[in-house]
Amino acid sequence: MTTQPHSHIVKSHDEERNRVISEILRMGGMAAAQLEAALDVLERRDDKAAERIIGNDEEIDKLEREISQDAMTLALRGPLARDLREILATLRIVSDIERIGDYAANAAKRSIALNTLPPLPHTRGLRGLGTLAVQQLRDVLEAYRDNDPDAAQRVRARDAELDMAYTSLFRELLTYMMEDARAITPCTHLLFIAKNLERVGDHVTNIAENIWFQVHADAPLPPREKRDETNTAT
Repeated sequence: MTTQPHSHIVKSHDEERNRVISEILRMGGMAAAQLEAALDVLERRDDKAAERIIGNDEEIDKLEREISQDAMTLALRGPLARDLREILATLRIVSDIERIGDYAANAAKRSIALNTLPPLPHTRGLRGLGTLAVQQLRDVLEAYRDNDPDAAQRVRARDAELDMAYTSLFRELLTYMMEDARAITPCTHLLFIAKNLERVGDHVTNIAENIWFQVHADAPLPPREKRDETNTAT
């Protein structure tokens, strides 16, 4: 029996779509590993390992460009409305993952600067914050893999937990800086790293919302609690 040309087109489209999903999951896994490595070198004060993390960021950037190009190739094949939502969500998601990779590289750069200064015990406080951020990223990637908007929204709702941890660390570092002027420079680096980790949570939230968009289009999202109180921290 002769295979119809249309079936070849559909099969090719599905294969390309599955490949894009696989590449996004690989890119997200790399970003999560970069974050974990950045937290590790911060505690170990390892300049060489930090430089490797900074160098690895280019691979994440490269993947973003490749996946975006693949998504545009899919768009040129005349997809249906659902496919168009997936393509738009893909472009947004890879952009969010790329930013997360940037935050990991930035944390590694600041760890090198911190290594020239006396160690502070507050670097350990970043571990808890970073662990929350990494877990949320891994969980939202699972929701993306499973095309599960409800699981994605459970991750989205947990961003308040990350906000609270960030606010607590922010206040702790601010107090330490007020008590000891010598701590201002290292604590400033730590504050920037902490803010980057909090922003990872924001990008995870964006990914979760795009998973919802893929399935439900413009249906209203559930309300989300926000607990970043650093604008009013005293």
